[in-house]
Amino acid sequence: MSENKDPQVAQPGASVEDVKFVYDFTEGNKDLKDLLGGKGANLAEMTKLGLPVPPGFTITTEACKVYLDSGEEPAALRDEVSAHLDALEQRMGKKLGQADDPLLVSVRSGAKFSMPGMMDTVLNIGLSDRSVQGLARQAGDDRFAWDSYRRLIQMFGKTVLGVDGELFEDALEAAKAAKEVTVDTELEAADLKKLVTRFKKIVRTEAGRDFPQDPREQMDLAIKAVFDSWNGDRAKLYRRQERIPHDLGTAVNVCSMVFGNLGPDSGTGVAFTRDPASGHQGVYGDYLQNAQGEDVVAGIRNTVPLAELERIDKRSYDQLMQIMETLENHYRDLCDIEFTIERGRLWMLQTRVGKRTAGAAFRIATQLVDQGLIDEAEALTRVNGAQLAQLMFPRFDDGYARGGKGVEQVGRGIAASPGAAVGKAVFDSYTAVKWSRSGEQVILIRRETNPDDLDGMIAAEGILTSRGGKTSHAAVVARGMGKTCVCGAEELEVDTKRRRMTVPGGHVVEEGDVVSIDGSTGRVYLGEVPVVPSPVVEYFEGRMHPGADDADELVEAVHRMMAFADRKRRLRVRANADNAEDALRARRFGAQGIGLCRTEHMFLGDRRGLVERLILADTETEREESLKALLPLQKRDFVELFEAMDGLPVTIRLLDPPLHEFLPDITELSVRVALAESRQEPHENELRLLQAVHRLHEQNPMLGLRGVRLGLVIPGLFTMQVRAIAEAAAERKAAKGDPRAEIMIPLVGTVQELEIVREEADKVIAEVEAATGTGLRLAIGTMIELPRAALTAGQIAEAAEFFSFGTNDLTQTVWGFSRDDVEASFFTAYLEKGIFGVSPFETIDQDGVGSLVKLAARAGRATRPDLKLGVCGEHGGDPESVHFFHEVGLDYVSCSPFRIPVARLEAGRAAVASTGSDHR
Repeated sequence: MSENKDPQVAQPGASVEDVKFVYDFTEGNKDLKDLLGGKGANLAEMTKLGLPVPPGFTITTEACKVYLDSGEEPAALRDEVSAHLDALEQRMGKKLGQADDPLLVSVRSGAKFSMPGMMDTVLNIGLSDRSVQGLARQAGDDRFAWDSYRRLIQMFGKTVLGVDGELFEDALEAAKAAKEVTVDTELEAADLKKLVTRFKKIVRTEAGRDFPQDPREQMDLAIKAVFDSWNGDRAKLYRRQERIPHDLGTAVNVCSMVFGNLGPDSGTGVAFTRDPASGHQGVYGDYLQNAQGEDVVAGIRNTVPLAELERIDKRSYDQLMQIMETLENHYRDLCDIEFTIERGRLWMLQTRVGKRTAGAAFRIATQLVDQGLIDEAEALTRVNGAQLAQLMFPRFDDGYARGGKGVEQVGRGIAASPGAAVGKAVFDSYTAVKWSRSGEQVILIRRETNPDDLDGMIAAEGILTSRGGKTSHAAVVARGMGKTCVCGAEELEVDTKRRRMTVPGGHVVEEGDVVSIDGSTGRVYLGEVPVVPSPVVEYFEGRMHPGADDADELVEAVHRMMAFADRKRRLRVRANADNAEDALRARRFGAQGIGLCRTEHMFLGDRRGLVERLILADTETEREESLKALLPLQKRDFVELFEAMDGLPVTIRLLDPPLHEFLPDITELSVRVALAESRQEPHENELRLLQAVHRLHEQNPMLGLRGVRLGLVIPGLFTMQVRAIAEAAAERKAAKGDPRAEIMIPLVGTVQELEIVREEADKVIAEVEAATGTGLRLAIGTMIELPRAALTAGQIAEAAEFFSFGTNDLTQTVWGFSRDDVEASFFTAYLEKGIFGVSPFETIDQDGVGSLVKLAARAGRATRPDLKLGVCGEHGGDPESVHFFHEVGLDYVSCSPFRIPVARLEAGRAAVASTGSDHR
């Protein structure tokens, strides 16, 4: 297939027979990730660049999808694989599993998005009782051949036949103990030959069949195992965590083997073109002599830094440096590279755009702009709001971290993924999940992690291992999830079976003891280290200036990326803020106004008594006196708010929640009344309150007397609030201020409700204008938070100057959920079963709730073309939701002050997304 032809992807209704399922590495390119998976597409790209890639072929994701849908491989697949295998054998000059000189291959998974360790790999396919002898003669090394064979049986047994991997590990440990050695490489050929016999017995006992001696059967079974691993528990859990679609399927890469376990002139390693933890340029990675690739990633043996390769094999090192430069300039990004050296010859086994920490993402994006490799728009696609939020988390207080004050440093490992994590020590994933669900913060401590530990890694605050380096499973997965991780803390002796860790000096850390780990320095502490604000938050607060001499370079990178985003974005970002303090902080964080001021928050504390008086009022006079007492308090609140947000819009929602929320709890009140009666004490007020609570009691308050209904049923309530807003605006104008108030009527379901409230509000505003001699321009609009409001938005827009989508209540009413109830009862099950990819209260449900937002926006603007549209639910600060609101054409999003920087960044990313690229 020539490069300019479209790949043959199955279309709905297309015949499977017409689809090409297998591509040689010489046929693809890096843009075919959907079809060839990330690994296959990048192997093809490296082949195209002329880099040393072992020959091979890729079975497409389309073949996997057919297999997963039907339970059977496509009928044409076996013949296509046979044709490509024949071509590979002719190119290599030997047959798969040939007795005297065997061609060996690896079978590796490779989905569109990197899922490190989540799916299956089998190396050395083609070895058998006969071909292992031929491999030994050809290599001139019996030990290498038998080591390769035992690896195949171990991987094949665990991955393909479902044998418990611990059984092989136990047998390997027993062999080392019998030989009185500590590392695998000290076992001799005779020891490994005995181990092969032991491994084959384990397979026969546990799998109920012999290890297959036919090399083609080995390869076919391994391919099916990779297909099946797409729907393995750990792969599904990882996809849910990373929000990767479940219907993509995985490709399978069949690659001729090259060997890093042929002796000291061979080895395997992982390299990064920049430090994935910090973003700094330099030589980063791990190397392991006389080993195969899985040894590095698994973290079972401790590696040496990649820079050591220059001393071990300078020729291969220099070639690798040239290739790393070529790949980074070609991909215009940090590249993650896997390589093997076979007797002094370098081979490239994989490359991909590398996972990185949040800080590294920001630094690298700005570095690449400075190098002229990417522009500002592309730089915005290389970072995201979740990473920015992570950078705003607190870090350890250096004063405590240096020791003393009840905290003791007990070890130091490799700083694999930054952050500050504190929790109780646990030594297995099951306990991590169990304790986490009980509300405990935990640190997962292991010798090394493997893919089966994923659920525990997700549950933990941080991960600590005594083995492995920056490219171990723990490090790679932790960086991808944004989890704090320290790896390779060799001085810590981890005993997972006894659930304990021994630190230098002999102190034993038992399960449940509190430990702290610093993923930025690699330090490990006994006890709880206090945290301090991050420098990024200090920057947003205005206490750290990016141009200052003592400014953190990360702050400078964040500052530049925020400037890029602000220049690109169309969406404005406002804050949800109810008081002047929050408003001022929001403004420092870049807010362009207030999108939601919840006036009910102004009725708490000392003012609750005034609200009780309003509720208990028996006469119109009593009600008016209560409202009259509340008016100046409300006015003062609004004056402060307008002053804090001078010159920017402030959207004030009139009272929304049911009135009973301002009254004491019914059970508590009943007890007070009963006790007073039993003691014959005066309790008239409590009795009246109890009667009011009973009178106002509702079976479903969320759908009861609240929002606009309160304003219509309780005379004077909304007009008091409107008067307070108008008088506050007039006072600020008299003080030469620039108040820009917007009055928002909540929970409107029909235009008639809004028209009645609006008519009363306009009358009050006119009275204030006349009394103060001040012209006021107060916009009046509504929240769209009921399905009927969205469906009749065209009518409602006749009486509204703006819509603000209250997506929290809209989600509840569209789904029929009571959020407080469902999140605690069945949401976890829904997420685990894949009904939700993510909670609809966290990220907007685009198909359901989102459809109503689109419909209402379109209908509203059809009636009133200048209708201002915003959103003030929690979704306003959610990265994925911000992109949706940009696409729908909203004017602004509003979120909590702390999330404003995230919303600003994502609004900029949304503006360039149509030309951006996916770097998940």
